[in-house]
Amino acid sequence: MPQPETNPDTGIAGLKRLRAELAPGKCVLGLDSGKQRWGLAISDDALRVALPLAQYSRGKYAKDLKYLAQVIAERNVGGIIIGLPLHMDGVESPRAQAARQLARDIKKRMPEVVVALWDERMSSVAMSRAMIEEGDLSRKKRSKAIDKLAASFILQGALEALNSNS
Repeated sequence: MPQPETNPDTGIAGLKRLRAELAPGKCVLGLDSGKQRWGLAISDDALRVALPLAQYSRGKYAKDLKYLAQVIAERNVGGIIIGLPLHMDGVESPRAQAARQLARDIKKRMPEVVVALWDERMSSVAMSRAMIEEGDLSRKKRSKAIDKLAASFILQGALEALNSNS
């Protein structure tokens, strides 16, 4: 049985902290972090709508963080919501530790950015299914967009939870 979440960076507690610490007029970046690619999405400054932004092919970790810092600077980002990979029963997947480490590294290198983790269960599955059903896209076309759409799905879910609990 999963244990109740006590990490202040995760779930509703993390979202409330993000809202409290986010500078006025700043956007939030959604990040679907994978081993090979990152999907990125961006919110509006009212924190209501998430839009797909980019799909980034990962390289060396230092280069990945430099890319992220560049996006943050260019897009007026004050916070990041990182997808937290959980199993369907709520237990953390092996990739969850990598997401938590990424959150720690971002906070260390970019202390002005508020970081929260949000449950990403079913984000890639939902987006893939939507692209098949709604867009009738080939596997190749889906692979070019899935990560940024999953990031948008994660970010939109977090924004909706944030706005319904504020």
